[in-house]
Amino acid sequence: MKILRPLLVLLLAVGCASSGEQPPSSTAPPVQKTPELDRSAHWTRNSAEYQALVRQAYNVAGVHVRELAAERDEGTWAVALDADETIIDNSDYEKELTLKGLKSTDELWDAWVARRAAPPLPGVVEFLELVHELGGRVAVVTNRIDEHCPDTRANFRAFDIPFDVILCRTGDRRKEPRWESLASGTASPGLPPLEIILWVGDNIRDFPDFDQDVRFESGEAFADFGSRYFVVPNPVYGSWSGNPQD
Repeated sequence: MKILRPLLVLLLAVGCASSGEQPPSSTAPPVQKTPELDRSAHWTRNSAEYQALVRQAYNVAGVHVRELAAERDEGTWAVALDADETIIDNSDYEKELTLKGLKSTDELWDAWVARRAAPPLPGVVEFLELVHELGGRVAVVTNRIDEHCPDTRANFRAFDIPFDVILCRTGDRRKEPRWESLASGTASPGLPPLEIILWVGDNIRDFPDFDQDVRFESGEAFADFGSRYFVVPNPVYGSWSGNPQD
């Protein structure tokens, strides 16, 4: 009997295999793969090229602001910049959404802004300090809603990011009226009329009278880019995302 029992077990196993039956699957839970950032967010957060391009933009802007400031009196001029993805970096927000499998909502964005946790982009603090050293003002014109302005100012202060005024959106998304208020001296109490001599942004709409239609124009339309207008790369979001693909 001791010899037959192992033989019987072997025959039963062979019978199961030949009949197509499979052994029971493992009861261990499946391994959960960590969600990955999309390629654009990954490039922004982790590439040397992104770091180089942002620093390049601010380095070249610094050269030109020196030249432009030399022709003007102290306290009469300003540099106008966007905030998100131009001065401050919200990629931690994008990362948190990805890890939690969430899409951005107004409520989640409100909570992120209230945390005041967006750090400065590389090279931007040095550039803004240079503007102040040369006698200029730093005017931040952002399409964050006006309710976000107190937290935005606190975010800047938390990271020692220089600024003189932050103008948030009260209705119209166009920035031209706010730039005009800087020129007329009505932007903020105590702020004199200022000539904007240089713009920095991550969206084509961060520059006067530009929108996505300029992509159909000749090179002459872009003549001021690299001398008065400076673009910081942002492949994650922007007005470009509404353009048709071809």
